[in-house]
Amino acid sequence: MNTAIVMGVGPLAGMGAQLALRFAGLDLEVFIAGRDAGKLGAVVDAVQAAGGKARAVVADATREPDVIALFEQAAAAGRIDCAIYNAGNNTPGRIAEMSAEYFENAWRICTLGGFLFAREALRHMQPHGQGTLLFTGASASLRGRPNFGAFAAGKAGLRALAQSLAKEAGPQGIHVAHVVIDGAINGDKIRTRMPEYAAKLGDDGMIAMDAIVDAYAFLYRQPRSGWSFELDVRTAQESW
Repeated sequence: MNTAIVMGVGPLAGMGAQLALRFAGLDLEVFIAGRDAGKLGAVVDAVQAAGGKARAVVADATREPDVIALFEQAAAAGRIDCAIYNAGNNTPGRIAEMSAEYFENAWRICTLGGFLFAREALRHMQPHGQGTLLFTGASASLRGRPNFGAFAAGKAGLRALAQSLAKEAGPQGIHVAHVVIDGAINGDKIRTRMPEYAAKLGDDGMIAMDAIVDAYAFLYRQPRSGWSFELDVRTAQESW
């Protein structure tokens, strides 16, 4: 059985967990990575209950030894066919009031972590001449806005990295793509942290989780004769 890696997995109703569930349903053993062992265990249980295979790996995306070990575990179980970098929470704040540590942390999670993840993915995929490497982006990947300077810098850096990787690795048979999530996701995070905002948006104002996961699965299945680098997902109500 080939393997897949999803880095940035949290609660079961979150995007990372739902990606793990979908890709486990594509006959891949999924290695799910994140920093909370309890949340990872719940996702593994859900994958197994659905008939799939998954393993939890506690790892910090910004720690090089953690990322290397994650890929080595997945490679030992089978050829790594897909790797998804989903780490990177929003980091709001006004630049004039921001500490250097806060800004650096946003960059480390979005950009440095993406680099470490991508490098290890390429190292394991190149010998086989195939594989899919997917990155989670946001509207901040494309434009900066007031109060989101740190997040935009990190996400824009990740997108530029992904584009460079797509051009480097494509001729080697490795498909690299970037998914722009433009809007609030209808999942655990917004409903638990901002319930009033979620209620204001309503289901039609938040991006359906299945629609996002469908986009990743679509990119994974694309033939070499028709690869996409970027795909964006938003609601019909989103102003863009």
